[in-house]
Amino acid sequence: MANVTVTNHPLIQHKVSIIRDKNTPSKDFRAIIGEIAMLMCYEATRDLELTEVEVETPVAVAKVKKLSGKKLAVVPILRAGLGMVDGITALIPSARIGHIGLYRDPETLMPVEYYCKLPSDIEERDVIVVDPMCATGGSAIDAISLIKKRGPKHIKFVCTIAAPEGIKALTEAHPDVDIFCAALDECLNDHGYIVPGLGDAGDRIFGTK
Repeated sequence: MANVTVTNHPLIQHKVSIIRDKNTPSKDFRAIIGEIAMLMCYEATRDLELTEVEVETPVAVAKVKKLSGKKLAVVPILRAGLGMVDGITALIPSARIGHIGLYRDPETLMPVEYYCKLPSDIEERDVIVVDPMCATGGSAIDAISLIKKRGPKHIKFVCTIAAPEGIKALTEAHPDVDIFCAALDECLNDHGYIVPGLGDAGDRIFGTK
């Protein structure tokens, strides 16, 4: 799948090993999810355009590269996606933040929308949608569909752990969206959980289970 990038950076893989461990406490889990998001943001923004400008150093005039004014928005899928926002905005403090609230019906495993608030100038921005997990892909598909209705310039999806079933569904539904994940796992179980996965990311981030 040409538009799917599974990161293999040693720091990311090491941090993924920690959040997979069921004995990792919520405080550490939450911090490391943010650290992984920051490292993955580095990968996901590799294609940002630069422009050459001149600045005066204490010694001479230097030709340097700066971002060419591209506007970015980060949209977490609530609630687990919130755990990735601080890591990304640490690198891109000027990014606007939107929020999309979806939950998965435990019977049908289908996403149900309950909230959507996006930056008013979303059509002028490249959007990074974030969620720690891509299991069935349903939440990501629906969130991206909602954003597309507002006509953004481009959309990327960044997650930590993905299942093959979710990636397949997402690439089929939105073949124009670039996908970045830290690990592509084996499969989904009968309850729609990623195997081996890391459990419920929202519960582990917020300590609610």
